[in-house]
Amino acid sequence: MSWTGFKKSLNRAGTTVLQKTGQIERTVDREFADEESKYRAFEKECQALQKDSKTYSDAMRAMTSAQARLADSISIQREMEAPYRTCIMEPLGKMNAYFPIINEHISKRNKKLLDYDAARSKLRKTIEKPSEDPTKLPKAQQEHDDAKEVFELLNDQLIAELPQLLDLRVPYFDPSFEAMIRMQCKFAEDGYEKMGTVQRYFADSVRDDYAAGQLDAQVEGVLQEMKELSICGGN
Repeated sequence: MSWTGFKKSLNRAGTTVLQKTGQIERTVDREFADEESKYRAFEKECQALQKDSKTYSDAMRAMTSAQARLADSISIQREMEAPYRTCIMEPLGKMNAYFPIINEHISKRNKKLLDYDAARSKLRKTIEKPSEDPTKLPKAQQEHDDAKEVFELLNDQLIAELPQLLDLRVPYFDPSFEAMIRMQCKFAEDGYEKMGTVQRYFADSVRDDYAAGQLDAQVEGVLQEMKELSICGGN
């Protein structure tokens, strides 16, 4: 950090302390606060979605591996992994990659707000207690105007563009979610077909019962017996 940057950091820290003690008025921008709140919620949801999508991918991989061991096939996993990565993981990764950039703009805006509040306080004090030095008031006025201009430029940009970012989330993610639903259907269909191949390991009588749906009825019967157990909530 340069010496100039270091001094600015110290001045901003001092401004923050004085604002907390009520010695410098804090600018309250409700419009920006509302847009930032919506953005923070979106950021949190995207980060959670990215984490959950990886968890889902890992679970799908584990389940497919189990199916592969049963059906002697791993083709489903190979067919699903690449499209899932392309349609789900990569778009989420790209969206989340923007957040640090946006957060940097918000951080810069907040720093410029501190500069503006400090300059405004300095100008007010200079007006209330005129100095014998005739250059102090014009200098304080110029510092105030410059700080205000820089802050308002950044603030207006964020207020205008944060809602645009949120509006884009639907058309951006819609194709991903549609692709995910289609892949889930494909995954289930292929899994059912692959699992059907394990019938060759069944005895002839079991295979006939399976084809007739009697195994499903048997499973339902066992489940009903379990439900009636007291430890499972039965009477």
